[in-house]
Amino acid sequence: MITAPLMNVGICHCTDCQKASGGGPNYVALAPKTSLSVTKGEARVYFCKGDSGEDVGRAFCPDCGTPLWSLPPHAPFLTIKLGALDHNSDLMPALHLYTASAPPWHLMHEGLPTFPKMPPFPPPGG
Repeated sequence: MITAPLMNVGICHCTDCQKASGGGPNYVALAPKTSLSVTKGEARVYFCKGDSGEDVGRAFCPDCGTPLWSLPPHAPFLTIKLGALDHNSDLMPALHLYTASAPPWHLMHEGLPTFPKMPPFPPPGG
């Protein structure tokens, strides 16, 4: 359960997101870390090095493997995977990030800002 309004929605094209999604980018929403509570079961977290050189946690369901959220180091927010939400049809992306890692077949939404790596925080529209 997320108890605070989502801060922004974006599309991440980083290599780790591509691997976690099976090839495509990840659609994510930012939520304050303190706003998330798991109401059933317990997520597992896989850690890998981010482009900052620090560990980034990627939470997933240990029963079905669904990616749930990521834990960026030193950020006051989580990146919630939109596919993990029960209701996401009203969430529209506001930006593309890590586009330097995107293969040419990743679709880009015309008119949305793009960032080759991590954008400044808060992101545009946030």
